[in-house]
Amino acid sequence: MRREILPAGIALLLFGATDASAQALRSAQDAQIDLFVRNRAVAVRDRPQPAYDPLGIRAGGFTAFPRLQSGVVHDNNIFAAEGDRQPATTLRLTPEVVVRSNWSRHAFETRARAEIDRNLDFDSENTTDWSLGGAGRLDVARGVDITLAADYARDHEARTAAGAGPGARRPITFDLASTSLAATRSQGRLRLSAKAAVLRYDYRNGLSAAGAVIEQDDRDRTVARLTGRADYALSPATALFFQVARDDRNYRKVAGSPERSSSGHEALAGVDFELGALIRGEVAAGYIRQDFQDAAYGDLDGFGGRARLSWFPTQLTTLTATAARSVADTGVIDSAGALRTDLSISVDHELLRNLILTAETAWSEDGYNGLDRTDTRFTAGFSAVYRLNRRYGLTAGVTFLDQSSSGAAAGPSYRSTRLSVAVVSQF
Repeated sequence: MRREILPAGIALLLFGATDASAQALRSAQDAQIDLFVRNRAVAVRDRPQPAYDPLGIRAGGFTAFPRLQSGVVHDNNIFAAEGDRQPATTLRLTPEVVVRSNWSRHAFETRARAEIDRNLDFDSENTTDWSLGGAGRLDVARGVDITLAADYARDHEARTAAGAGPGARRPITFDLASTSLAATRSQGRLRLSAKAAVLRYDYRNGLSAAGAVIEQDDRDRTVARLTGRADYALSPATALFFQVARDDRNYRKVAGSPERSSSGHEALAGVDFELGALIRGEVAAGYIRQDFQDAAYGDLDGFGGRARLSWFPTQLTTLTATAARSVADTGVIDSAGALRTDLSISVDHELLRNLILTAETAWSEDGYNGLDRTDTRFTAGFSAVYRLNRRYGLTAGVTFLDQSSSGAAAGPSYRSTRLSVAVVSQF
């Protein structure tokens, strides 16, 4: 699902807002003695560009950043079909506004965004997605932060989403409401953090090509997650950490549908480090387990972990590698979940001060619980961002996707190539 990335985004918002935002508000003197700051090098996409960055619209203690992206997307396999590929072109309009506070202490941000697609070849692929969200951080005392985030989105499941079924007449739509609360306390070499999050998915039924109802109510669920973490700094450049997490995934009970509810546990130990201005990263390994209420599914368990490494060979180039192993929800019939492995590598290069080139590739594998099915997905892409000035820019990209599925209950295998060009205006 397109919105399956949202939980990870919320986690980043919580811990990023709790750590990175708090650090940004501290004085330079404080940052020098903070044992958990990792800012010796700045990634290409994070580097300020004073001549091209938008100034925003100031209003008291807030600044608004409006943005509009207008583009064209061409897909040579719009329905993600194994055979009889249908090419199609889509006009895409993406308005967005972000409002941030300018306070010396505490912080607040709110965001509104929409993505409007109008397909020139197939009306069934017309979609309108939108989201509203915000986050606020309270600096309770020196080294103590509390962050609250909330978000509501109306989205759709892309034809190429992992586990998506190809039979729906129109893409399946759903609503996602989420709220999160995080707290961090840093004192000397020790940092303690905790996060609680609740996500509510509400799917709408679809229709098959023949007009039959495709039941989606059994995918409605509420996910509650609780995470605790302790970091201990060995030096200003290295910290060890231990993290434990629990989640409860309570699915809506629908007559005639299997029980998909489950409870999960994760325990990870790792290191967060920075080697001068050359390498920065976090690596963790441990154990994950998901226990399903329906014994027919069996349980998922095994090695768990995640890693993110950034290499800065020069100030103009950033190479980032990521890896993760987790338990993912799935919309596949007769499966309650999947053990997912993700690997990715990306390179950002600042060819000119106003031209950033990106090349990336990713590989993932889903082993479905309760089914003899394994999906493998490979993606590769190249994109460019060219800033004409502070207000206008151009973007272009190409993405290739190859999905293969194996097993007695194998799903669809297909390939697709997507080209996109867009004009960006911002203030």
